[in-house]
Amino acid sequence: MRGLNLIQNSAMKKFASLLIVLCLAGAALAQETPQTQLQRITLSAGIHQMDIQVALTPEQHQIGLMHRSEMPQNEGMLFVFQAPSKQCFWMKNTLLPLTAAFVADDGTIVNLEDMKPQTTDSHCSLKPVRYVLEMNQGWFGKKGLKAGSKLAGRPFSN
Repeated sequence: MRGLNLIQNSAMKKFASLLIVLCLAGAALAQETPQTQLQRITLSAGIHQMDIQVALTPEQHQIGLMHRSEMPQNEGMLFVFQAPSKQCFWMKNTLLPLTAAFVADDGTIVNLEDMKPQTTDSHCSLKPVRYVLEMNQGWFGKKGLKAGSKLAGRPFSN
């Protein structure tokens, strides 16, 4: 009987160890998966339309556009914060070159910052803002948009 208990104990320990390894591997994979199922809204800048994913929670903010190998030209991500404050972004684990538009409550672009992939350089708003819109690098310039340009659509109060 004692031999049977030892075998069962050994099997149980192996099973528990395997379960822990699988859970850890799953968590690691989940962290390296792009978030593509966030709520979407349409924003505009003059005649230009954007299909935008909205990051509302701290967890969604932290992942952002990490681990994406591509993004359609008119897509991006809007980071929404509870209150205006100085916002700083970096590009760790982000594979695409992006431009961050730091946006005031009324939709006015405060400043634009080009961001290099996979770096930890800080890119910050020049004044407190509640919104940051990330698009493929060069998108704003190709559309003639710069600091002072206006974005329209929910959530901006135009």
